[in-house]
Amino acid sequence: MAYMGSRNTETTSENILKGVKRVHFVGIGGSGMSTLAEILHSRGYIITGSDINESDNVDRMRALGIPVVLKHQEENLGDAELVVYTSAVNVNNPELAKAEKDGIPTIERGKLLGLITREYKNTISVAGTHGKTTTTSMLSQILIMGGFDPTIYIGGRLPLINANGRAGDSDIMVCESCEFQDHYLSMRPAVCVVLNVDADHLDYFGSIENVIESFRRFANLAEKAVIINADDKNTLRMAEGLSGKRVITYGFGEENDWSARNIRLVNGSYGQYDLYHKGEFFASVTLGVPGKHNISNSMAAAAAAHLCGASAEQIMEGLQSFKGAGRRFEFLGTFAGVTVADDYAHHPTEIAATLNAAKAMGYQRVWAVFQPFTYSRTARHLDGFVESLSTADQVVLSEIMGSREVNEWGVSSEQITSRIKGAVYLPKFEQIADYVSNNVSAGDLVLTMGGGDIYKCARMIVSRLKQKEVEHAV
Repeated sequence: MAYMGSRNTETTSENILKGVKRVHFVGIGGSGMSTLAEILHSRGYIITGSDINESDNVDRMRALGIPVVLKHQEENLGDAELVVYTSAVNVNNPELAKAEKDGIPTIERGKLLGLITREYKNTISVAGTHGKTTTTSMLSQILIMGGFDPTIYIGGRLPLINANGRAGDSDIMVCESCEFQDHYLSMRPAVCVVLNVDADHLDYFGSIENVIESFRRFANLAEKAVIINADDKNTLRMAEGLSGKRVITYGFGEENDWSARNIRLVNGSYGQYDLYHKGEFFASVTLGVPGKHNISNSMAAAAAAHLCGASAEQIMEGLQSFKGAGRRFEFLGTFAGVTVADDYAHHPTEIAATLNAAKAMGYQRVWAVFQPFTYSRTARHLDGFVESLSTADQVVLSEIMGSREVNEWGVSSEQITSRIKGAVYLPKFEQIADYVSNNVSAGDLVLTMGGGDIYKCARMIVSRLKQKEVEHAV
């Protein structure tokens, strides 16, 4: 069970950050938590943190002079005046229990992020069922390389800074904004970007109509403009209810404010196209990431960067130099002639986009190694997973990662593999790594996918392929 805040200590005050100096983070090594800690640290707050594992993010915190204890215990709070937690923290966490006992205010990570967005005049919030991390990363790359010095909050690692975020000195904040449980509604953005609206998190929203309404409420928070994908029908439905907002459209149609024309393929899939703005040529763009969906993402990033004052040249350079965010079609290398990549795709729409891009890149065979994430999503999209994964030449599934759910649906990975010709179900990563490394051929692409910890399987496969190289070299 996740900690949802107590009736006595959960703060709802929008002025809480103005009244405290010492802030403690429970689970400071989390990708979002470490970024928020860094932002507050840069603003002069005294930060402490705890976690249960060493990690790159923990190392980053210590390098900033933030003390981190690798154990959750009451004494870690010290003289903290505010305690930050995530919804993943257990209800029995001793630090949160101590905060409750002593009356120390607590705040959930998403709500703290919302308060921080209010501190910047130009917060750009990037939302969408798919593509948030990639688009936020593209925009961040453009602005960092262009010298705009933005503050950044991303759900994945940006290789340019080798972190999920940074604290900048300008009035610009770029923020990945998640619809999960309406977390993004606590933000106060100047610009909202809506990439797409799809049926996800229906255990919370209940219906696609409610998802659309949630995104509409988010977009209506924008103080300056809303950037929308005019190629996505649900996004267009969402935009119908916007009240008095400046709406900027992008898409493949020439009638949009921003459009991609004269699209060319490079190496089978890397997009090269002419970007037009209001019917006039703006820039010739070459992308460093594959797939038509990333042409769409790059237009959104370009439109947002342009509102920040970025030039055509700065946008071109940023997009071309961006080679992907961590776990977003992240190439891990080629070993024994086999290329291995890892991707966060965990919804059928994302899987289809990723595999279609992979299939266009000229590999001998494309392997999809998929870990379903949560029982509810797997049960709801069973047909979609079968259809999207069938694009691959070889399909391997692990056990479902249930996260905090109980399998009340009786769903299993075998309900997917049994419907795909030649697909294999192997519950453990070790079994998958052995199977894949023993059956791949030079020229193949192995693509691990999922929202859980399938990246660990990718590393195992790489390790086994490296061993093959050594054996063949002897």
